[in-house]
Amino acid sequence: MSSVANVERLPRVPGVGRLTQTRVALSEWTKLWSVRSTRWSLFAAFLFTIGVAALACAVVSHHYTRMSPQDKASFHPLEVNLAGVQLAQLALGVLGVLIITAEYSTGMIRASFTAVPKRLPVLWAKAGVFAFVTFALMLPAVLVAFFVGQAILARHNIGVGITAPHVIRVLVGAALYLTVVGLFGLGLGAIVRNTAGGIASFAAIMFVLPPLMNVLPTSWNNAASPYLPLQAGEAILATTPGGHLSPWVGLALFAGYAAATIAVAAVLLVRRDT
Repeated sequence: MSSVANVERLPRVPGVGRLTQTRVALSEWTKLWSVRSTRWSLFAAFLFTIGVAALACAVVSHHYTRMSPQDKASFHPLEVNLAGVQLAQLALGVLGVLIITAEYSTGMIRASFTAVPKRLPVLWAKAGVFAFVTFALMLPAVLVAFFVGQAILARHNIGVGITAPHVIRVLVGAALYLTVVGLFGLGLGAIVRNTAGGIASFAAIMFVLPPLMNVLPTSWNNAASPYLPLQAGEAILATTPGGHLSPWVGLALFAGYAAATIAVAAVLLVRRDT
């Protein structure tokens, strides 16, 4: 006589809804803030933007009376306020690389792609969340740096008001520029999928390639250099427009570079991980 074992049925898992881009973005938001290195990198970028600007303004304010007439004539107080942006861009570019490569190095990317089989929504969510967080954090940092720096420079009556020509454009443009820098790093990291390789690629394109252009004939260098990612993006920071690229055209070109890296990453993501 045979007997059949009673098998206890598992309870049905309640439905949690469809997989949407919004839900993927919320998961990326959670991952972004759950990693300690992310918080430290963003804090470093915020601190650099304000602290370096304040320090630079204090140094210039101290030495202004001893500056030559030529230096005083070419001095623009807003340029000193942007000293911190030059350092913050390094922290944000490296963070952009880490956001994607860290998941590959830890293996967490497999869990992400298991939850989101179409792959691409993960990339869009990472880029969107990172861009939002970066701009939302760096715009206040740039504004605080401006008011702190100008308060220091005002002691020698060499400050500039926020309503002066080009000031608002430069301040908002600085926050946008830093956002695009981060996205550019993210795109490179998604292409390379390796932290060291991604950071090396970012540093080479942004900081090594421009000086190497000096080996070219002067006419070639002058014609090509303004269209490199770094120079194109920094056009938005010009206090006196008049270069090869207008401020917004330069930023748009830099954003195009970032978009191109993310587009290449999207193509490779579909081909390599499906």
